[in-house]
Amino acid sequence: PKTLPMAHEPMLLLAVTELVANSAAFTYFTAGALRRNFSSDMLPRQFPLQLRTKSMEVFSPQLQERYPDQPMELHLWARQQPLLSCHPDALHGTLFSSAEAFVVLPNATRVPAFLLNIDANVTGKPTITRNRLGGTVRLTGLVPNPGHTRRAPPFPTSGLPLPQVKRLETLLKFGLWLFGVPRANSKCCPHPVP
Repeated sequence: PKTLPMAHEPMLLLAVTELVANSAAFTYFTAGALRRNFSSDMLPRQFPLQLRTKSMEVFSPQLQERYPDQPMELHLWARQQPLLSCHPDALHGTLFSSAEAFVVLPNATRVPAFLLNIDANVTGKPTITRNRLGGTVRLTGLVPNPGHTRRAPPFPTSGLPLPQVKRLETLLKFGLWLFGVPRANSKCCPHPVP
């Protein structure tokens, strides 16, 4: 148990415990809120990898050969509850995520291509500027879980090799640092303190 300091003048005290943080993570996880699907038309044009089989050719040439220049979808979700720990300077968390890619055929059928399991370490720091409460998020580590990376059916029986995980990991890191983290930080921009 922590004892909060006595307030001798008007001030805002914010106390977050690991129980509160992990209870929130559990609630979001069990409610299915930690899921996001991306289609080829949702990514910004400047993103280095577009969701099309042609863009994936460098990682899996056979995918482009079998489904020439077809759009793809990427489904992201937390495969288990995030683990959060509180420290005096920041909130640290580990996210256990999965990303599954699908080829979208002209008849709207989705063909599974591959599944990547990736664990990410993040740090969130609260900030107070004048009367505004905000925060910043930083990606401190991204670890692919190759033991759980697999081709989704029908690729295991088709003889298609796994995508080159190291290249995908590098591109995913680049994309998260370039787009994901700034977007998270824009959502954490300072809000007036009542």
